[in-house]
Amino acid sequence: MTRVKTAIVIGGGIAGPVTALALRRAGIAATVQEAYPGTADGIGGTLALAPNGVAALRLVDADTAVTDIATPIRRMEMAVGRRHLDMPGLDDVPPLQVVHRHELHQALHDRARAEGVIIEYGKRLVDVRETATGITARFADGDTATADVLIGADGIRSTVRALIDPDTAGPRFTGLLGFEAVARHEVDVEPGTMTFAFGRRAYYLYWPEPGGGTRWGANLPQVRPMSLAEARAVPPAEWLRTLRDAYADDDPGRQLMLTSSDDDLRAVGSMHIMPPVRHWHRGRMVLVGDAAHAPSNSSGQGASLAIESAVQLARCLRDLPDAPSAFAAYERLRRDRVEKIAARAARINQAKAPGPVARALMPLLMPLLMKTAMNPEKTLGPEQRYVIDWDAPVSPVPAAR
Repeated sequence: MTRVKTAIVIGGGIAGPVTALALRRAGIAATVQEAYPGTADGIGGTLALAPNGVAALRLVDADTAVTDIATPIRRMEMAVGRRHLDMPGLDDVPPLQVVHRHELHQALHDRARAEGVIIEYGKRLVDVRETATGITARFADGDTATADVLIGADGIRSTVRALIDPDTAGPRFTGLLGFEAVARHEVDVEPGTMTFAFGRRAYYLYWPEPGGGTRWGANLPQVRPMSLAEARAVPPAEWLRTLRDAYADDDPGRQLMLTSSDDDLRAVGSMHIMPPVRHWHRGRMVLVGDAAHAPSNSSGQGASLAIESAVQLARCLRDLPDAPSAFAAYERLRRDRVEKIAARAARINQAKAPGPVARALMPLLMPLLMKTAMNPEKTLGPEQRYVIDWDAPVSPVPAAR
């Protein structure tokens, strides 16, 4: 039986409220401390939840709240030039769910509050003080909070990660800049189909938007990274001119850009991934979600892995006697899985910005790859069929000999 009874969760994005819900189910009281003044309405674009992520949400009774606001994607295809190729998938798993990030945040916050979780806003962590009996967080507004453990669910630029290991590496730029909008142009594909398109100059994806139009996301190759604030400081009309030039020779890329408006265009910023983090925990502090592992969005697994880790951390804190043993077991359960998925996504990222020779060969090579290398049972099966057994007891990490 654990001696951990209380927790401070730093960060109220995706992992934060799910961690608090899972801890509550494990008998541990948690408060969520969020740096933003609210649920960050409008921040970020659309993200995907894989079947394994929805399965993990089911363990904290949050799956329906999320799928009710999501769009199911039941079929995927790849477009190279004028060729459209069906992407192999798993027939016996639920569909991918795409959802707006700020709506997902709101749904998870509402679910956590309904279960009695306290969420405080405007609480930017600046320091911690650890003792033999607990840990105290100090915030920029002068307030403090004390609990048995502190959990860093504060994203890819985590303050908690730097407190655990001041020499830790930061996020790595992927060389891509992201955008999103809904175009008036209607694509000729059945609803629930997501198309991954390799244009002449840049990669993009799209799917029919419920209610009309086509939602698209674009990844432009970029020399230097830009913060979200820098990307959004550029007038949308200027970005749209850049996008229209990049996709001028593509179908339906050209039509999607021409029928998108300045007002609807959203820059989602430069894309980053986390290299493997050396230390997931120290003392009474531990990382969860993007703070510990942030694969590129190419994986389709970032949010789902964050949700899984939140649930697994709660199980470990429930079953093991103290924070160090729980944190060690949690890392053992998670590190190998998340790093394998991150490595797969990194390989996909390289294909998003192919050179001229690769672009010329792609129409010839893609059909062959679809038949040989893209084995869904091998690549997607272990990822999407992953289900956490909440009731199974967690074993401690064996002592090193």
